[in-house]
Amino acid sequence: MTETEKMLAGKIYDASDSHLADRRIVAHRLSKQYNDTFEDEAEKRTAILKELIPNLGEDTYLQGPIQFDYGLYTTFGTRCYANFNFVVLDICPITIGNNVFFGPNCTLATPLHPYLPEERNLREKEDGTLYTLEYGAPIHIGDDCWLAANVTVCGGVTIGAGCIIGAGSVVTRDIPAGSLAAGNPCRVIRPITEQDSIYLKKQLF
Repeated sequence: MTETEKMLAGKIYDASDSHLADRRIVAHRLSKQYNDTFEDEAEKRTAILKELIPNLGEDTYLQGPIQFDYGLYTTFGTRCYANFNFVVLDICPITIGNNVFFGPNCTLATPLHPYLPEERNLREKEDGTLYTLEYGAPIHIGDDCWLAANVTVCGGVTIGAGCIIGAGSVVTRDIPAGSLAAGNPCRVIRPITEQDSIYLKKQLF
């Protein structure tokens, strides 16, 4: 297996591999270029995102700033939105459904590191190159979810369709569909029901 194949399969891999390092440089450069654009430069922004995130659904909008580790391994559905400071560490596949909203300062982090420091610390190859032992786990976010401000989703997590994740949450385990969940670690508070309709909250109208 190549180091890329190992990485995407969630196996221990060498992040200093030249192919992976080159792709990270490209993704980081494209992220910076996107962040240096203005909101009314739609054509320029679209061209950058097509190169950075080939699997980007129609009418998906990233406010920026953004930061992607690879971009290639993230898939967005249609009509998604990410607010300011969206960070995506996609060493394993990240799948985002349709109509998913991200508040400011959200992070999707698939990388994992060994618990033992002697396995986690920097190592040196014969040629002097430094590297670490690293692995990861995929993230899946279903359709129609809203992740509020400052949410972090950790590797290996699936968030079911129609969920709301409260501000400041750290999601370390799966969240079943249709749930209101919050906290650190994030826990289900209750199901979301028709009684949550804004049309029943008369003070809003």
